[in-house]
Amino acid sequence: MTLKTADIADKKLPRALLVSLQLPGISDQEHAASLAELGRLVHTLGMEVVESISQKRASPAAGSVVGDGKLKEIARWTGGTGIVTANKPVVRTKAGVHKHPEDEEEIEEFTDPDDLDHEFADESANKKSDPNAPVPEAERVQFVVFDNELTPTQLRNLGAALGVDVLDRTGVIVEIFYRHAKTPAARAQVEIARLTYLAPRIRVTGAGERQGGGIGAKGVGETAHELESRRIRDKIAALRREIEAINKDQALRRARRSEHLKVALVGYTNAGKSSLMRALTKSEVLVADRLFATLDTTVRVMFPETKPRILVSDTVGFIKKLPHDLVASFRSTLDEALDASLLMFIVDASDPAFRSQLETTKKVLGEIGANHADTLLILNKVDMLSELEIAGLKREFDDPIFLSTKDKDSVAALHQLIQSHFEHNMIEADIFVPYAKSAATAEVHATMRVLSEDHDDEGTRLAVKCFQPDLDRIKKQFKLD
Repeated sequence: MTLKTADIADKKLPRALLVSLQLPGISDQEHAASLAELGRLVHTLGMEVVESISQKRASPAAGSVVGDGKLKEIARWTGGTGIVTANKPVVRTKAGVHKHPEDEEEIEEFTDPDDLDHEFADESANKKSDPNAPVPEAERVQFVVFDNELTPTQLRNLGAALGVDVLDRTGVIVEIFYRHAKTPAARAQVEIARLTYLAPRIRVTGAGERQGGGIGAKGVGETAHELESRRIRDKIAALRREIEAINKDQALRRARRSEHLKVALVGYTNAGKSSLMRALTKSEVLVADRLFATLDTTVRVMFPETKPRILVSDTVGFIKKLPHDLVASFRSTLDEALDASLLMFIVDASDPAFRSQLETTKKVLGEIGANHADTLLILNKVDMLSELEIAGLKREFDDPIFLSTKDKDSVAALHQLIQSHFEHNMIEADIFVPYAKSAATAEVHATMRVLSEDHDDEGTRLAVKCFQPDLDRIKKQFKLD
């Protein structure tokens, strides 16, 4: 059910149809934003979105998510039958006619003209063409992608009814993570999530056939399905042990950086975190206009370099409906956010859905306990906003930072703001270092801002701006008065 890399290499991208279900309590704006986001996810996966179909329902249909009529409409784009062959329960109506409950719900829904899809809202406009006619073969899709997680049964039913590969939102996200993971830690974490997702969905040929059991082929043995499930469990266990070893190594690295000031860039995927990281650190960090371009935490020194140094970390982006297993798997990649002294929430202010995206980011960070640090709200991509929109945002939010990474002046102002934020807790002090302990002078320059430096016959006197713990540590280490 996954898209092969070879397919993406072809000049003609695989064609995909998006399907979404609008349940009660979901506003039209939220529904449209989620569907648009699914389109970007599918595009990131290397497909061309050619059409989207939505349906309002009180609840998903148990076997096929959408109702029978809508399933046949989707099948027009795939060449499939649009019929789920599994046996369905029936009910008897007052008129004595047998109906399936899901069909009844769909009929009730379409009695309201406001619930009709746009393409069927005005039947008189479509009298010249049959709305139920199959789409020409050259225009058909190879993938149907649902904007919700499908059960194994639903995947099987929909695949059989539509005759093409069927994916759900979770499967698309897992596949994107799987392709973009580069480091051993990210690869192992994504593989766990991928195997956890695939485990209940495996359908092995001959799954009901049992293998010979034990020596001399005595015993019942295991089915092929059971063997595959055990293999996946063993693989996941091995990956968890690998991650534990990687985490220990990463913990040691973080401990070595513990004396430095740390800023973590957090936010929704494709909000511009990596672009800001590059602007603040002048480092070659991958910047791409695609979802989940960054899966590994990157740490760089802020440039121009400050005294004391400030480290900036770029973390994995968040997204709505992020599979729970991926949240758990990537918890270690968010440890930089846990250790940060300052969290900078980066949002794409030009995206109408940025408010709900910001809430998603805060919710996930709260789940892992990364909600103790000071925060700054960065409204990014303001170069795409009008003056009226900017004025509205100023009224809506308290002290937001308006930024465009394309504007060097606004980046420089943010650099100064970060530095000033940390300096707020600094003290000014005088340190006298005898020449016999000149190593202390180098340590002072490495960890403190030196305001002035004077030399006399006995040693060096430095006026510094620093944190009290650093001052205490150096005095104790070098036995200074």
